[in-house]
Amino acid sequence: MCVTCGCGSDDVHIEGATHTHEHTHADGTTHRHPHSHDHGHDHDHDGAAAAAHVHEHLHTHADGTTHRHAHHHDHAHVHAALGTGAASVVTAPAPASRLVQVERDVLAKNDAHAQRNRRLLAERGVFALNLVSSPGSGKTTLLVRTIERLAGRLPVAVIEGDQQTSRDADRVRATGAPALQINTGKGCHLDAAMVETAIERLAPAPDSVLMIENVGNLVCPSAFDLGEAHKVVVLSVTEGEDKPLKYPDMFHAASLMLLNKVDLLPHLHFDVEACVTHARRVNPAIEVLPVSATRGDGLDAWIAWIERGAAAARQRRRDEVAQLQRRVAELEAQLARLAPRAAG
Repeated sequence: MCVTCGCGSDDVHIEGATHTHEHTHADGTTHRHPHSHDHGHDHDHDGAAAAAHVHEHLHTHADGTTHRHAHHHDHAHVHAALGTGAASVVTAPAPASRLVQVERDVLAKNDAHAQRNRRLLAERGVFALNLVSSPGSGKTTLLVRTIERLAGRLPVAVIEGDQQTSRDADRVRATGAPALQINTGKGCHLDAAMVETAIERLAPAPDSVLMIENVGNLVCPSAFDLGEAHKVVVLSVTEGEDKPLKYPDMFHAASLMLLNKVDLLPHLHFDVEACVTHARRVNPAIEVLPVSATRGDGLDAWIAWIERGAAAARQRRRDEVAQLQRRVAELEAQLARLAPRAAG
C-alpha cells in the first residue's frame, strides 16, 4: 500500500511480467523472486494509509459461537460474527511521526529505483518523458498524434499507466509504436519500480524517445520520480484556469505545461493569460505550449521541444562514450609503458 496516499498496489499487473518481491540482505545484496498472490492473506486496500496485510484467526466461545478476528499490523481489529454479517471496526491510528518516517522510506526506495532507471536510459541515450494530467485532458490523443508526427524522425516506445484495461496501449500500438500496459488496480500512480520492470521488458531502442503516460491524477504522480528527464503536465482548457493553484505540487514538478484543446476556446470562458500566470506563480521556470491534439495547433512547437531534448540525450551518451574511450586509451598507453619494466 502507498502510504503517501493510501492507494493499493498489491494488484498491479504489468503486461508479460511475473510479480516479484524484493529482499535486501544484511550484506547489502538485493534479490527478487516471483511471488503468487494465492497465499491465504486478505488485503485491505480501503483502510488507513498505514494498514497492511490482514491475518484471520478463528475463536470458539463457551456458548458454541465462533468469531473470526482479522488482525491488521497497524493494530486495527475487525470483529465479524460468522453467519450474521455484522462487523465493528476499532482503529488505533498510527502516530504521525511513524507515518512520516514510513512515507520517507517509501519515497527513498522509489528514488533508488528511479536512479537505476535514469542511469539505464542515459546509457542508451533514451529521452524519457512522464506525461501527467487529470483524467480527460486528452493526454492519450495527444500522445498518438505525437507518435504520428515523429514517425520516420525518432523511434518512440510507450509505457501506459491505467488502473484497468489496455485500451490506451492498444491505441498506441495501432500507430506501430511498441507499448506496454501497466494496470495499477487501486493504485493512483505509477512508481519507479513498476517502470523499471516495464523498461526491462520494453527495451527501448538506443537514441529513442520513451513516453510514460501516467495514471490520470494531478496529486500523487508529482511525488514519484520515475527516472524521467522531464514531467510534462497536460492541462485541458475545459478544466479551468485555476488548476495550477489547486494542484501546485504537480505544476511545480513539471518542466512543461501543454495547454490542450485550445480549439475549444471560442466556446469556453477560459482565461489563457490567467492560467499561465497561475502556473508560473508556482513554477517560474515552467514552459507553456498551447496545443490542440485534434486540430494540430502547436504540435510543431511540441515536436521541436521533444527533438531538442532527444538530441541532447544522444549527445550526452556520445560524450560519455568518448570519455570512456579516452580513458581506455590512457590506460592502454600506461600499460604499454609499464610492460617492458615488468618484463625486465
